[in-house]
Amino acid sequence: MGSGRCFEQQPGSCCRPLFFAIYAVVAVGIFFTGFFILSSFYSSGFYSGVLSWSPSTFSIGKSGASLLQRKVRPTNVWERDIWDAPTAGSKMPPLESFKLTKELVKHRVKDNVLVVTFGNYAFMDFILTWVKHLTDVNVTNLLVGAMDIKLLEALYWKGIPVYDMGSHMKTIDVGWGSPEFHKMGREKVFLINSFLPFGFELLVCDTDMVWLRNPLPYMARFPKADILSSSDAVVPTVLDESLEDWNFAHASLNIGIFHWRPSNATRKLAKEWKDLLLSDDKIWDQNGFNELIRKQYGPGVGGRDGLVYAFDGKLKLGIIPSTIFCSGHTYFVQAQYQQLRLQPYAVHATFQFGGTGGKRHRLREGMFFYDPPEYYDAPGGFLSFKPHVPKNLLMDGAHSVETHFALVNYQMKQIRTALSIAQVLNRTLVMPPLWCRFDRVWFGHPGILQGTLTRQPFLCPLDHVFEISNMLKDLPEEEFGPKIDFREYSFLDNPRLPEEVRSSRLEVELCDEKEEPEGCAAAGDQDGNRPFRALSLPKNSNDETLVKLLSPHRSIKVLEFSSMQDAFGGFSSQEKDRKFRRRVKMYTGIWCCMENLQMGHIYYDMYWDEKPDWKPKPPQTREEDHPPT
Repeated sequence: MGSGRCFEQQPGSCCRPLFFAIYAVVAVGIFFTGFFILSSFYSSGFYSGVLSWSPSTFSIGKSGASLLQRKVRPTNVWERDIWDAPTAGSKMPPLESFKLTKELVKHRVKDNVLVVTFGNYAFMDFILTWVKHLTDVNVTNLLVGAMDIKLLEALYWKGIPVYDMGSHMKTIDVGWGSPEFHKMGREKVFLINSFLPFGFELLVCDTDMVWLRNPLPYMARFPKADILSSSDAVVPTVLDESLEDWNFAHASLNIGIFHWRPSNATRKLAKEWKDLLLSDDKIWDQNGFNELIRKQYGPGVGGRDGLVYAFDGKLKLGIIPSTIFCSGHTYFVQAQYQQLRLQPYAVHATFQFGGTGGKRHRLREGMFFYDPPEYYDAPGGFLSFKPHVPKNLLMDGAHSVETHFALVNYQMKQIRTALSIAQVLNRTLVMPPLWCRFDRVWFGHPGILQGTLTRQPFLCPLDHVFEISNMLKDLPEEEFGPKIDFREYSFLDNPRLPEEVRSSRLEVELCDEKEEPEGCAAAGDQDGNRPFRALSLPKNSNDETLVKLLSPHRSIKVLEFSSMQDAFGGFSSQEKDRKFRRRVKMYTGIWCCMENLQMGHIYYDMYWDEKPDWKPKPPQTREEDHPPT
């Protein structure tokens, strides 16, 4: 009753105190909002303003009731949390704001350490993957150098701390060994020379590597080291997390992962390295680094750290073990970390044969690469199959060129069939695991590298057999037929695969119509013995039959064939067949290499089974040295 009496009197006669209170609150809110806007404008971290603003909580009233609470985001991109993207519609600061200075860099440093990578726009997805892996292990003291403005802008809008290297680099993939590639390598040297005078420790990384553990506590174990560098070693010198034994670590140092501490010795090395590269534009940055480091190598520093004096006899070097700071060989070929029961810190996509696309595919095989959502839900859906590999091809007989090719060729024929069905159905092929008996490198060897932990047979990366760069090319359809997209063998096991894709499967079983009086094309319902629905398909169906029987199931995300043996009877058109052959003949690469031969490589042949006299042998003349026709 009490409050209701107000409305029995003249309008507003007893409600004025309540309205005055509301007006007061609104007025206070307007005042603080206006003050916040003005102070935020003047305190931008890219300009020398006179006001600063810190997160505050405003409470009004004797009861302490909060009427306004706001956590203010730093306007300086260097100070924000990683992935804290700028507000949509906001204006990007001027380019001058992204120049490298000590004042700006110190916002990213933690415990006097900074983790740095760099690249151009062509490596945007590698850089996002690199940053994501670091933030996943709670490393946020990182910074990315942008070699072109397109990358700088893209990273800024993603909320990634970035600075302008002033390189004016092309935004495309420059290709290994090209003049632009060598220019990119020199930028790393300039980067180190720019950072060392700031007095911070610097962990410099290539973009084609990922972090699986926080590396900074490991680097901190060796405070006396001026430089801690990874290497291209394939034979372990230690079996635990110790530094490599420098007495036996003869492999080239790899500058894709190395940690620099600011000292007189490192500053001297950085300057001489820069001067060396500037004196001859044909010197590869890594070769120049190794040349300088090895000017003096030894003696050991003493103690249990495993450091060695190098360069000028004063620089203290440590070589981090390739068993846990893994190369493309020690991780993907040898799986040293598994055999030694170690937990890897990093994987670097080296020792691979497919260019940038090959590096990307390697990291995808390891389920390390972060792709956009559409990668995991391709238009048209996916096609997979259960490969059949007889035990005798894997294990019987001596490991030789002949037994290696017999094993690979048997799998290749199944993959060729799968590629044809994927093209017919316009589905993306999930490649099967690929088994090899021989390793692949760039020089003659007896099958596997001596002293390594390579097991025979082993699960080999796709780029050991296939030319991934050719598989990715956009070839004219009128000459090569429709493009065939593909995914890595681990794709369907990737935790990033959406549940709507994972759970939408149809098992396709092959049957012989002569042995099935009721026909082969009936789809059975899911039952307790099958995780997915199943469909019977006649063996050796041609393209038209496949389309007729499987098109009704186009909404199914994954078709999983029980086998690829006798799964395809060919194209109904000779023209389609010619185009397909023209395309897939480009897909296979080489094995390398037999020892003591000038040309020791052997070409894989997608249609080896149609050539009765085919044998795995290297070219005998220069005229024979070409892919199979």
